Amino acid sequence: MKQHDLSQKTELKTAARSLSEALLSLDSAKEVQLFLEDLCTPAEVEALVDRWRVAQLVDQGFSYRDIRDMTGVSVTTVGRVARFMEHGTGGYRAVLDRLENR
Repeated sequence: MKQHDLSQKTELKTAARSLSEALLSLDSAKEVQLFLEDLCTPAEVEALVDRWRVAQLVDQGFSYRDIRDMTGVSVTTVGRVARFMEHGTGGYRAVLDRLENR
């Protein structure tokens, strides 16, 4: 990850909030997909998709090795996603729970 100097911190927080608001403004899964395809490189979209798939499989109780075998994602990445699910900000859990309750 690139380094930013302290003078950029406020601007970056504002930009991050603006990105969150942009995502929230989208009306459908198709709009989100199109936005992500414009915003990210194909490799970045693939990484996001991989992490989301891993989060769903971790939530379903699959082992790290089974998830690796099913997705091709490294055990290190699986562990990283699982760690953020357990000790992160709660974003994964909020979305998983919301989708489960649909």
